[in-house]
Amino acid sequence: MSNKYEKVRGYFDRGLWSIERVRNAVVKGWITAEEFETITGLDYGE
Repeated sequence: MSNKYEKVRGYFDRGLWSIERVRNAVVKGWITAEEFETITGLDYGE
């Protein structure tokens, strides 16, 4: 699990972060593409 996974998940689950913001967390290396899919339920490639 990535270092900032819980933080990103919490922000998304509370509605503070959009899907695009979670996608940006992957670009920044905060979470992995697989973790993006777990958090959002969407395929990272979409």
